[in-house]
Amino acid sequence: MTNALILAGTAIVIIAMLCLAAGRAWRGWLELKRAEMAAKPEPADSPDDDIGMRIELAAMRQRLRKLEAIASVVEL
Repeated sequence: MTNALILAGTAIVIIAMLCLAAGRAWRGWLELKRAEMAAKPEPADSPDDDIGMRIELAAMRQRLRKLEAIASVVEL
């Protein structure tokens, strides 16, 4: 019975250590992402941005048409 208690206690300690390490890693990753977002410059309004937005909207409209066709059971 003593061996079972030692094994269970060891397992709990190992799990606690892993959880603490994972939590610290998660907070570090979040801090890294916050720093990346803070360092990223604000996008300037330029004609290139408008062209990219138009292309993205056209692609989204095409995907929407495909999804509507699937929803209405029409083959493409």
